[in-house]
Amino acid sequence: MTFRSLTLTTVTAAFLALSAAATVQAADAEKLKLGFAKCAHCLPMALTPELAKGVEIEAINFNSGNDVLTALVSKSIDMAQVTYLHYITALDKGFDVVAVSGQVNGGSEIVVGKGITLKADDWDGLKTLIAERKEKGEPLRVAASRGNAQDIHMRGALQKHGINVNKDVQFINIPNPSDHAAALQRGEVDVICTVEPFASQIRQTGVGTHFALPYDQAAGNLTNLIVTRSDVIKDHPKAVEATVGSVVALVDKLKSDQTVWVDVINKYTGMDKAVATEALKNASPDYAIHKDSTLAIATMMRELKYISNDVTAAAEKNLDYTFLEAVTKKPKSELGF
Repeated sequence: MTFRSLTLTTVTAAFLALSAAATVQAADAEKLKLGFAKCAHCLPMALTPELAKGVEIEAINFNSGNDVLTALVSKSIDMAQVTYLHYITALDKGFDVVAVSGQVNGGSEIVVGKGITLKADDWDGLKTLIAERKEKGEPLRVAASRGNAQDIHMRGALQKHGINVNKDVQFINIPNPSDHAAALQRGEVDVICTVEPFASQIRQTGVGTHFALPYDQAAGNLTNLIVTRSDVIKDHPKAVEATVGSVVALVDKLKSDQTVWVDVINKYTGMDKAVATEALKNASPDYAIHKDSTLAIATMMRELKYISNDVTAAAEKNLDYTFLEAVTKKPKSELGF
């Protein structure tokens, strides 16, 4: 046997050994199902499988955060990208949910239909319009997807400016955010608090115009949260940690490269990349879990009669920073606690 053939044989054997080891490692990796919603700041969750190390993630897309939460509590999936609002709502209903990571914040915008002549952030003008329509017996029709972050952002902002959603306007629930533009275009509603990229779509197609970013309330711009159940943590702690690791890697990637973000929005919504690019102006990648704001959200939601019970104690207790600490090597004091 020549030196050349011996070398080739050695290299081939080493390659096969590495391939076999990789196959065994992949086979040994635990599998978790991860649900995410259809919005600009949610859709990058589709990239987590390729960023995952030590876990095999099946990323499943749902129309809304409400659908994702339902899948989680019914044990159809193991982990979920939902919102801080969903987290509080779930606790109010007695569901077993544990928050393990942030993801992306922002993405909410209040837009008005073409027949509404209001300047951006003209809250006094909006209040005048609401009063005029109420006096005529034609209340202003305000829409959102009930149960989503945009709904609570809008309600909190309206309350901040002295507007009661339950008394001063006619609230219309449009469950699927992808239907918002059509409802506004058909004149079925006057005002919508929607989510990106649908907000940018509405503005760029001329269906509606910008009114405000509804962040002047207790929730601020907090939006997405990664949650799971206590049984998943108990049975698959390493897989949960690895999944959180993929979310942290995703957040770091989104901060440095928006091209992949635009591409995934385009893939799942079919929207023009110009719309997707515009949508990202209202998005802030952030894996921290913001404790104080979470508790403020719980208080605000009870004041708005969105929930029935005081869940602040449970909301704090069920914030689990263990996995973020392990992945980032940072103390929870630097992760939003």
